[in-house]
Amino acid sequence: MATEEEQGIVPENTEVDEEALIAEYEAERPARRLSGLPLRLVQIGSAAVSLLGLWWVFSPIAKQLYLPLFLMGATALTFLVYRARERSDEKIAVARHDNPGVLDWLLAGISLVPFAYIALDWQTFFRRAVNPTVLDLVMGTLALVLVLEATRRTVGLIVPGVVIFFFIYAYLGPLVPAPFDTDSHTWERLVGHNVMSTSGLFGVPLDVAATYIILFTIYGAVLEYSGASKFFLDLSFAAFGQSRAGPGRTVTLAGFLLGTVSGSGVATTVTLGGVSWPVLRRSGYPPEEGGGLLAAAGIGAILSPPTLGAAAFIIAELLRVSYLEVLIWATIPTLLYYLGIILAIEMDARRFHTEAVVIEAQSTKRLLFRYGYHFSSLIAIVVFMWMGMTPFRAVVLATGLAFLLSFLERRSWLTPMRVFESLAAGTMSALSVVSVMAASGLVVGVMTLTGLGLRLANIIVTLAGGNLPLTAIYSAVSVVLLGLAVPVTASFIISWVIIGPALQQLGVPAYAAAMFIFYYAVLSEVSPPTALSPFAASAITGGKAVRTMWLTWKYTLPAFLVPFVFVLAPAGEGLLFRGGFPTVVVAVVTATAAVGSLAVVTGGWLLGPAGWPERVLFTGAAFCLLVTTPLWIGLGAGLGALGFAVHLFQRRRHSLVPPPKAGGRFLRSR
Repeated sequence: MATEEEQGIVPENTEVDEEALIAEYEAERPARRLSGLPLRLVQIGSAAVSLLGLWWVFSPIAKQLYLPLFLMGATALTFLVYRARERSDEKIAVARHDNPGVLDWLLAGISLVPFAYIALDWQTFFRRAVNPTVLDLVMGTLALVLVLEATRRTVGLIVPGVVIFFFIYAYLGPLVPAPFDTDSHTWERLVGHNVMSTSGLFGVPLDVAATYIILFTIYGAVLEYSGASKFFLDLSFAAFGQSRAGPGRTVTLAGFLLGTVSGSGVATTVTLGGVSWPVLRRSGYPPEEGGGLLAAAGIGAILSPPTLGAAAFIIAELLRVSYLEVLIWATIPTLLYYLGIILAIEMDARRFHTEAVVIEAQSTKRLLFRYGYHFSSLIAIVVFMWMGMTPFRAVVLATGLAFLLSFLERRSWLTPMRVFESLAAGTMSALSVVSVMAASGLVVGVMTLTGLGLRLANIIVTLAGGNLPLTAIYSAVSVVLLGLAVPVTASFIISWVIIGPALQQLGVPAYAAAMFIFYYAVLSEVSPPTALSPFAASAITGGKAVRTMWLTWKYTLPAFLVPFVFVLAPAGEGLLFRGGFPTVVVAVVTATAAVGSLAVVTGGWLLGPAGWPERVLFTGAAFCLLVTTPLWIGLGAGLGALGFAVHLFQRRRHSLVPPPKAGGRFLRSR
């Protein structure tokens, strides 16, 4: 009897050490694998921080009190959850445990001291920023050191190194060559501005982490424990798994749905790869192309509503707009991103002659009828915000809805123990982001104190000669380069302070500049030479890492170019649902045509294989259409039509060439 492999039946699960891969390729360093009493104590502390965040939504207290309490708990837990240095699995096995040591417990206890000091005296502490006491300076310095060490444990040396560099710059400002020189700021002034005010440690980044991010990570954990992740994967396989292009479509849909739970490009890529790479391989995908598709789908998770990456929450807070408005801005670019992936998948199916793969899964209708309720909480978030609720209350109510709906499936009941575990998981998954946010706030604080951000913006504009397209190119490159060294969230925060003003000086609206920076901060995860998601995907597929990285660009190229539309073109704001209905229609139609043209260029396929003449013409068409002005739209349409005509001519010419004989001669055509 034929085996499942011979029949083309692919099992649902494969043995992939997802936790190890995520730890290896995430921007954040791997957490400990806790066990026993330390695990239970950390879970209790984490659940307490989650409850603090939930309680704040319905019983708000002053941010000057809430943020120190939140950071106190998060910093102490970070020392228990993250190691002081890397340890191999072999060393962990020899030690027989991976629990905190004496130093870790000591640092966790010390972390309570400065933040408790601030919380107990918060009403007068922040008023003494201009004239701090000696004890204020001691506690403020201790808080800075603890936060930097927590950040080092979670993301490595680069982010703390950047913070220290900026502090040294502010202290030794007069010694720095012009035009970067600044006044010398004493340590009292640096601590007062960055710890005893809302411009540094307790600024917008930490505020976002303690409100938006913690609540959404709790929501994601509840979804995970209620069985939503499994349903999303099952639905994706059931919906698309049986057609020739089905495996690729399955990966794309699953990446979008899983992103609502994980919120991480690498985590989504690894989760997808463990389940769907056998399907892609069986259908005919080469390892590198399959890895590129997995990475592109994983990155799309951060770009997609209703739970975008953490930087999107910062946009809402910085621009003083509702999070729902940010979701609306992201809708069309997200659809264009996935359109590019789908077109590439259809071309892959023809280029690689992929085959339909039989997948053991329930029917789509049965899955939707039985488990479709998992979509309810996602829809509820948007509906609640549309009704005028704050995003905090909306996500908490959606979390409550997900909790209630879990009782529709016996295996997914959120019992008291599972609720406790999901609350703990919500905080534990946010710890690395919290420390990075706090450290990023310090960078922003120094920049505002010294005026360096505005000065760097002026330099960028000057180097570009006041030319907006050149400024946008410099800005995009700068954001991507910064994103190679620091996590996405930190990259956005620092870039906003420097590049946001540069773009706005040349007339770009604040919302367009923010979304431009957001997309390039996210896309740094697929940019060489440290493209984390493609490297993680190649570890699963066994493909060459560098080739996988470059092929990922085939799927993500529209996301690299579309942001230029709403920065450079007056009508481009239509892609963000701004400028009125006609502007939106023109922007969507032209951008869709541009994405289609780019797909022809990168996929090498139209009605058949596309040669270099067609691809060159469609390249010109894509760039012209992205300008979205009548003249350039007409030129782009003309180039696209010419490319299509050349393609038809080439196909007709090749169809007239007879097939070769066995001996190598060609038959004479009649």
